[in-house]
Amino acid sequence: MTEPVRIPADVERPDRVLANLTGRQVAILTATAAVLYLAWTATRTVIPPLAFLALAAPVAAAAAALALGSRDGMSLDRLAVAAIRQRLAPAHRVTAPEGVQPAPTWLTPTTSAAGGGDGRVSPVPLRLPAHAVAPTRAGQTGVVDLGSDGLAVVAVCSTVNFALRTPAEQDSLVGVFGRWLHSLTAPVQLLVRAERLDLTAQITDLRERAPGLPHPALEAAAVEHADYLTQLAERTDLLRRQVLLVLREPAPITTAPGPGPGGRLAGLPWRGRAKREGDAGREAGRRAAEARLARRLAEAGELLAPAGITVTGLDPAQATAVLTAACNPDHLIPAGADLAAADEVITTTPDDPDTGLPGADWDGRWAA
Repeated sequence: MTEPVRIPADVERPDRVLANLTGRQVAILTATAAVLYLAWTATRTVIPPLAFLALAAPVAAAAAALALGSRDGMSLDRLAVAAIRQRLAPAHRVTAPEGVQPAPTWLTPTTSAAGGGDGRVSPVPLRLPAHAVAPTRAGQTGVVDLGSDGLAVVAVCSTVNFALRTPAEQDSLVGVFGRWLHSLTAPVQLLVRAERLDLTAQITDLRERAPGLPHPALEAAAVEHADYLTQLAERTDLLRRQVLLVLREPAPITTAPGPGPGGRLAGLPWRGRAKREGDAGREAGRRAAEARLARRLAEAGELLAPAGITVTGLDPAQATAVLTAACNPDHLIPAGADLAAADEVITTTPDDPDTGLPGADWDGRWAA
């Protein structure tokens, strides 16, 4: 009988190559040391050693902080690169796949007052990984179109309380999860995220149904519970944990047939036929990818069911809400909200500065 092998929780931890340092850290420290040594070699005849040490110490300290420091699980050098890219990236992005129209000359943002820009808006197209979300032909599960990156489906997974199980039950749960991991043959992502919890619907439902309860004590209890939930939402930031399973299939590769011996003479008919055949090939590849995603989602549900985990595919509206929340995690949009499509125009006035709510002309839909 083989001994169980413990799998570290941080499976994405980079390998240590030298003195418990990763290759990235070694590269940063080595490059900094080489630059300082070359600077010392070039200036040692004109700069005293103590003066050069005083100048080199801050540089070495900054390099060590970038290489060895981290925040929220990310190294400081990656955070610095991300901050520079965010600073240099355009501040105004619009959803305009057909091209960005020039902004009116009278439109002057506040960027010039902050010390950046020339006082004019220069929007650029907004590029998102997801192009569209549509239901599958075989069911209502939403398929996320990733363009050249393929297709993906998002499913929500129920959770189990691992700590309250006995050692034998824990081994059984680990075995079930391990069998599912061994069955994987395509990219999979497990996303555990915390999202804000909105109790407005529950509180409203309690207050509306309380007068119709058969006993005054039940009505008082319902109202009291609604008041408690209201106070809880006002005093604390309510969060809930959600486990998402993301399955992805690469984009289908279709090869259009070339022209025959007489293709050059009949160029236009051949190009029209090749385009139709190419479109048919892409459609067939998409259907095959959707079928594989549906099969993999069903297999995940079957293999994880013995552990008490339920895998439920999200419909297009729910998948769109998840993607919208991922793009703007600080803004709470309910999963059942009426989201506008990418090609629809929403007319609204600016938000009320006092309440932060949409203006009076808001048509009731949220931008996806």
